[in-house]
Amino acid sequence: MGSVKLCYLDPPYNTGERFRHYDDRKSTGEWLANLRANLELTKRVLAPDGSIWLHLDDSEQHRARCMLDDVFGSEAFVATVIWQKRTTRDNRKAFSSMHDYIHVYAPAGPKAWKKVRNGLPDKGAFSNPDCDPRGPWRSVPMNVQAGHATASQFYTLTTPTGDRHDPPPGRCWTYTARRLAELDADGRVYWPRGGSGKPRLKRYQSEVEGLAPFTIWPADEVGDTGGAKRTLLAEFPDRHPFDTPKPLALMERIVAIATDPGDTVLDYYLGSGTTAVAAQRSGRRWVGIEQSAQTVEQFALPRIRAAWESAPGTGVGVARL
Repeated sequence: MGSVKLCYLDPPYNTGERFRHYDDRKSTGEWLANLRANLELTKRVLAPDGSIWLHLDDSEQHRARCMLDDVFGSEAFVATVIWQKRTTRDNRKAFSSMHDYIHVYAPAGPKAWKKVRNGLPDKGAFSNPDCDPRGPWRSVPMNVQAGHATASQFYTLTTPTGDRHDPPPGRCWTYTARRLAELDADGRVYWPRGGSGKPRLKRYQSEVEGLAPFTIWPADEVGDTGGAKRTLLAEFPDRHPFDTPKPLALMERIVAIATDPGDTVLDYYLGSGTTAVAAQRSGRRWVGIEQSAQTVEQFALPRIRAAWESAPGTGVGVARL
């Protein structure tokens, strides 16, 4: 069994174009054969509780999804993340493409992987207006959809001021009357409107775990290609930037979700080194592979050295194969 907790693959998308730093023109058969080879290698080095994130656009992502099913099994599919890669419109084509796909697979399966993956930070507002000894809290509704409810969740409740409430249409109370009374006695229920409103559960900041990531990641949260290009131009003003660089915020989110400090991150297509920088800055170990020595020397190594200086680890080694 392997020890890599996260493998991020951002291969050439096979768009049929030739870019400054790589040629993106292969037959579909050759492209898929190369992808399969890397996926099978990944399967060997991936930890049992690890995950693989394959980043593509519309050119081949549908075929790649089938290949992932073939190599890892369809039961390993977790989600497909849609990343907003641009915010400007391109009128040269029939549709202006503004997103990429990131297919997420975990050998352990989505239910088991959910137990080890990290949620996103909960940035909701918490306060403590009643000086609750359990600390800051915020309230959430105490009613849910009625589809799977039991009869004990449908009742008329009475508020501390004597007002009576039924659950909203099509919904039921989250808890039975008995359980609601227990929570209220424990000080975990907030009654709005001076005690006459419908009950709300107090969710304490100390009890809140990370949020489940959405499958749509907008540019204003994790950056876009244009911003990533501007960052590279600022770092290397005398060099031509990559055509499709990934923003650091995007890679930091992936690394944060899929790994913990000390885990190993593998990037088969290192490019300008953004994955390695994100891993280094967050205390992860990492391995990057890149076929172009020039790309490594001109872009990746300077950025990785800067990241190491800001977040020193056990050192960085370079090997040529």
